Amino acid sequence: MRRALEFFATRVIRSRIGIALVIAVSVLAVIGAARLAAGPGEFNTGLNRPREPITTVDPDEGDDGVVEAPSPEPPTVAPGQLPPAQTAGRFAAAWLDHTISEADQWRSRLSAVSTPALMEKLAGVGPDDAPKARVTGEPTVRPRNATFAEVVIPLDAGTLRLELVAPDGRWLVDAVDWERE
Repeated sequence: MRRALEFFATRVIRSRIGIALVIAVSVLAVIGAARLAAGPGEFNTGLNRPREPITTVDPDEGDDGVVEAPSPEPPTVAPGQLPPAQTAGRFAAAWLDHTISEADQWRSRLSAVSTPALMEKLAGVGPDDAPKARVTGEPTVRPRNATFAEVVIPLDAGTLRLELVAPDGRWLVDAVDWERE
């Protein structure tokens, strides 16, 4: 028996496993003592949770969702300037014009109804890069706000989508998107 106690005291307690066992027994002893000191009662996790769900809306009030989306503001046009549909029509006519072979002349026709930012993007583009198509319907204006609109123009070979901006009331094409059918 003496050898067993000596082995336990010198080998087991001084090893990693022995130290871990001593710490685990100490923690369990502290938890047990705390439970005994607290006495009988309701088990509490430490969180103060309500017994029923928290409501932020009166359940008897009715539907609080959006009934309909607000309609965007109509596009504003400065006096003497073209509305978005006519600006888009002029851009489409110049974009699809393949009678001009000089890229500089073609871009100068586009620049009359385009923003400087778009003209920078079109610096290396010429009439050969534009689709060989023709307009088959009226432009459809989708206003996003008073100074931004999207115009969709149907073509025989797809759809031409233009984004127009009017920071000062003059509508100019700022982006071009071509979708083939």
